[in-house]
Amino acid sequence: MAEANSQGSKSRGRAIRKLVERTIQRNINGVSYFVSSDPPVGLTPKDVVHRRGTLSLFHYKPQTDEIYRTPMLIVAPTTNRSYCLDMMPGVSFVEYFVKAGYDVYLMDWQPPQPEEKSLDLADYSQRFIQECIDVVKRMSGEDEVSLVGYCMGGVLASIYTASFEGDSVRNLVCFTTPVDFHEMDMFNKITDQKHFDVDRLVDSVGNIPPSFVLSGFESLEPAGKAASRLQLWQKMWDSDFVETFRKYDRWANDMLPLAGEYFRDTVKDLMWDNKLLEGTLVVGGRSADLSRIKVPFFHAAAEHDNIVRRPASEPLIGKVASKDKTEMVLKGGHVSIVAGANAVRRLWPELDDWLSERSI
Repeated sequence: MAEANSQGSKSRGRAIRKLVERTIQRNINGVSYFVSSDPPVGLTPKDVVHRRGTLSLFHYKPQTDEIYRTPMLIVAPTTNRSYCLDMMPGVSFVEYFVKAGYDVYLMDWQPPQPEEKSLDLADYSQRFIQECIDVVKRMSGEDEVSLVGYCMGGVLASIYTASFEGDSVRNLVCFTTPVDFHEMDMFNKITDQKHFDVDRLVDSVGNIPPSFVLSGFESLEPAGKAASRLQLWQKMWDSDFVETFRKYDRWANDMLPLAGEYFRDTVKDLMWDNKLLEGTLVVGGRSADLSRIKVPFFHAAAEHDNIVRRPASEPLIGKVASKDKTEMVLKGGHVSIVAGANAVRRLWPELDDWLSERSI
C-alpha cells in the first residue's frame, strides 16, 4: 500500500511539474506572439526577373545539378500572397519542386494601385500570363512551360490555356480550381444578384479592399477563427506549434485587394452567369471554353475544402478535353492540399512522378 501511495505521489508530482513548465512556456510564447514581428516566409532563394505594376515574376535558383527540360510557371491566387506556396522549409511546394530538379518560376501579385483599377479578367488570365511565359521561354530557351495554378490561379491558368488552345503550354496543373461557381456557397450568397450591386461598388470604390475579400472567407466558417484561437492558447506552450500557427495565420489574414474591373468580370461572368461551366466564357475576344484544353492535365482537389467545395471543382476534369488527364482527391482542406502533410507525403510525390515523365 505504501509503495502504491509512493508511486501515485511521484505521478502527481510529474504531472504538476509538467503543468508548471507548460504554464511558464505558454506565458513566454504568449508574450512573444504579440510583440514579435511576423515570422519569415517565402525563404526559397529567388530572383525577380520581370515586374509590371501589380505583377512580379520570381525565378527560383536551381538546387540540383540537372534540371528538367520543361520549366514550371506557377500562377498564384489573386487574393493571396504568393508565399502561400513557399511557407517554410519542409512544407513549401516551391522548395519541393526546386529540389526535385524543376526550373521554377512564380507569378507574384502585389496590391493593385488606384490607377490599376481598370485591370480586368483579360489582363490577369491572358496578358500577364503571356508576358511571363515569354520571359520564361526567353530565359530557359524552351518553347513550352508547365502551367500550374492554385485556386483562382488555376482558373486563370485554365482560361489562358483554353483561350490559346494550349499554345506554349505543355502541361496544365491545377489545385482546387472552381468551375461551377454556383457551388461556391457563401461567396454566391454574398454576391447574390438580387441584392449585390457590383457596378455601384466598383464604380464607387475602384479596387475592392481586402477586408471585403476576407469577410467572404470568414463567413464560410464563422466559428473557425474563435476555434483556432482557442487551440492556439491550449498549445501556446509548444513553441513549434506557435511558430507554425503564426505563419498560417499570417497567410489567412494577409489578403490582397482586387482590381475593380477584374472583380466586376469575376462576379458577372463567373459567379452570376457561370460561363466557365457553361462553356460560353469569352475573354479578350477569345473563347475560353474548357473543351479547347487538350494538353496533359492534372487536377488535385480537397475532399473537405470549405472554400472551393468539391461540387464546385468536380466538373473540371470532365470539361477538359485532354486525353491524358488525371485527378487526385485528397482528405483535408483548401490550405492543407498545398501545405499540409497530405501534400508533402502524397500529392507532391504523385505530381512529381506525373510531371517528370512529361517534362523531358
